[in-house]
Amino acid sequence: MNVIVIPEDFRKDQYILKPLFSRLFRRLGTRSVRVRVCQDPLLGGIDEALKLERLQEVIERYPMVDVFILCVDRDGIVQRRQRLDRIEEEFGSSFFAESAWEELETWVLAGLDLPSEWHWGNVRAEVEVKEHYFDPLVAQRGLSDSPGGGRKVLGEEASRRIGAIRQKCPDDFDALVRRLGAAV
Repeated sequence: MNVIVIPEDFRKDQYILKPLFSRLFRRLGTRSVRVRVCQDPLLGGIDEALKLERLQEVIERYPMVDVFILCVDRDGIVQRRQRLDRIEEEFGSSFFAESAWEELETWVLAGLDLPSEWHWGNVRAEVEVKEHYFDPLVAQRGLSDSPGGGRKVLGEEASRRIGAIRQKCPDDFDALVRRLGAAV
């Protein structure tokens, strides 16, 4: 099975999405799966990533792909799920769309052991997760100069705890996992 994960902007997001979805599909029992993060075309932001014509470009560019997964940030926009539902309806049963609550970095944090003074409820409630939690953790662990600004190291580490991510992110990550599990 060939899977393409479509981020808002692959330049940093690839380091989160590739390890998470590679590990996830193995956990779902999909033996021969190839997960790639869409790099061409570069969507370059949420506005482009939500345009039907841009998503159609991706689908047409990769005709041998079995499953497309659009992953974007929620960014505090409560109505984003409704927009993603319309996108899924437009492209059919092999197209999945999910918004991380509030940013993709939240999924990584859910799979890590966080500093003891941090409370998960506060992390989950924060709209600017990158600035208030992810970037400080990257700095604390000395990963600022590593690929993706710490995302490669932390994304791979978090991917080993898919169960924790599902448990801590029930409305976004786990919801997507359940839909994918039913489809594959």
